[in-house]
Amino acid sequence: MATWTSDRFGPVAVLTFTRKPGNFMDFGSMIQLGALLEDLGRQADQVKVVVLTGGLDDRFIDHAELSDLARAGAGLATAEELGSWSRALRLLEEIPQPTVAAVDGLASGGGNEIALACTLRAASPRSRFQQPEAAAGIIPGGGGSVRLPRLIGPGRAAEAILTGRLVHAEEALRVGWVNTVLTDADFVADALRWVGAVARNPGPALYAAKHSVVAGSRLPFGDAITTERRLFGELTADNEALSSGS
Repeated sequence: MATWTSDRFGPVAVLTFTRKPGNFMDFGSMIQLGALLEDLGRQADQVKVVVLTGGLDDRFIDHAELSDLARAGAGLATAEELGSWSRALRLLEEIPQPTVAAVDGLASGGGNEIALACTLRAASPRSRFQQPEAAAGIIPGGGGSVRLPRLIGPGRAAEAILTGRLVHAEEALRVGWVNTVLTDADFVADALRWVGAVARNPGPALYAAKHSVVAGSRLPFGDAITTERRLFGELTADNEALSSGS
């Protein structure tokens, strides 16, 4: 059964996750997400931004489905299932389009890790973020202990991960966990207006900028600068207005 729906609003694609009762992320849903992202990545001439949001009230995406983790631990999960998380998170970072987590409610465990893999994060005032794994005797397994320190700093990230406490929207904004807190009553509409500032820019510039930012977070400084210069040169060569001096 499909748990993701895909809608288009001009150049923005919105992927909505709905899986009752609590929006827990199972292997099947991650496989679906990966397929959707791969397809959207091939539509960069039409889709400039991809937004992820939750379809249940007060839930973005909660932690991974525990029965799936138990099956994986018992060696009963398929290779496709075992690779579904890393594939989807990699695609969030590597498809051309900027990806945006529009979080209205709880983003916990794997749900927070999905948000962290996105290019940008927009939250509602009631949103909460959490990596609760330590209390269960494990650690984040979807990049939470790697991406979060790079986003908010190792000290703040370590405290959040080691305590597993909830981080509310106001604090998340203050420390850089999210980019904005949107206050309109219609959160999805407000998020679409917010991403409109991104989507109105030329696609090639958006895709090159995202590529450079992601590369810069991974590569040594000199290699990242080389990547930026290459992308800048390619855009300049392709831009007729710049090339003609007009």
